[in-house]
Amino acid sequence: MEKIKLGDLCNPSQSQIKEQPDTIIDYIDISSVDNESKTVTGYQTMTFAESPSRARKAVKKGNILVSTVRPNLNAVAILEDDTPNISVASTGFCVLDCKENTDNRFVFNYCKSKIFIDDMVSQATGASYPAVSDKIIRSAMVPAYSYDEQRKIGEVLDKISFIIEKRRMELRELDNLIKARFVELLSNTELGEETTIEKITEKVKVGFVGTCEKYYTDEYGIPMIRTGNITENGIDMIELKYVTKEFHEKNKKSQIHAGDLLIARHGSNGQANVYDGPEAQCLNAVVIVPNKELTTPVFLAGLINSPSVKAQIDKTLVGSTQHVVNTKSIAALNVRIPSLKIQREYEDFINQVDKSKIAVQKSLEETRKFFDSLMQEYFG
Repeated sequence: MEKIKLGDLCNPSQSQIKEQPDTIIDYIDISSVDNESKTVTGYQTMTFAESPSRARKAVKKGNILVSTVRPNLNAVAILEDDTPNISVASTGFCVLDCKENTDNRFVFNYCKSKIFIDDMVSQATGASYPAVSDKIIRSAMVPAYSYDEQRKIGEVLDKISFIIEKRRMELRELDNLIKARFVELLSNTELGEETTIEKITEKVKVGFVGTCEKYYTDEYGIPMIRTGNITENGIDMIELKYVTKEFHEKNKKSQIHAGDLLIARHGSNGQANVYDGPEAQCLNAVVIVPNKELTTPVFLAGLINSPSVKAQIDKTLVGSTQHVVNTKSIAALNVRIPSLKIQREYEDFINQVDKSKIAVQKSLEETRKFFDSLMQEYFG
């Protein structure tokens, strides 16, 4: 199909605005965009005189904001409604104001596509802070559909995006249910004497620290759980790396087993996740081996992730730009726990909720695959 430049579907870029010093503006910066839901989540209200030097792009209802920095993160959103005051976006955005014969939902979905993301990533410059220019964004090539075709495509993709977001909300609600149940348990249950994580576990250790690319092998090796696999939602076993059996046998300290808890050391806020896979290795993580005569892995993870314990962890994080979790600090955390019977009842509850989460997650993944296939069909 014939293609045209993205900029040809939009009105020309406006020059940077200049307002009176006492003019009230609503400033939208990069952090205002949720790159998962692709929405503007808020803004900062201030006078123009108080605003940062980057607050210089006029934006209005229906405009599309495309972040020019770190294009791999795809921070893209539509301003669904005008803000109460003058809406102003950061110069870190390319603002797309679609022409009257262009459907902005079509353009918005194109800017969310892997085709667009890959194109931007390939043209980004800057090693530590990759970025693209407005000109590069507006030069992206888009299939030349008619206005009616654009509307139909936009409607279809929006409907599927709505389903995806609904599934995400269901997962968040299930996670909130787990948190609420844990708070209820601690509030209504008799707890033991104050102790430390070290005293209710067999070991608190650190996994392999350093680089191990030269030990990677094919999929018949030993799984290596890396920082990227340790997420807020659990241990992600997708895109695993594998190391040789020789490496695994030599590095017994970094071996992990089902029931161990993992916390990413770098860029982490101390989120604990239960590992339930086969015997494996882990890289740059704190490993907690529970004493199963005193505590269960699922309860211990809930305890470490609880607000009171998280507050202790926050005080021990080191590093100004990237937080690092200290193994000794984790071991010294003060906790109180209920009986094993109560812990196992909580674990049974979690297992039931997890069954629901698995069903929702499966539906989410299937919907995402369908969405991706349509994006490829429409924009590839």
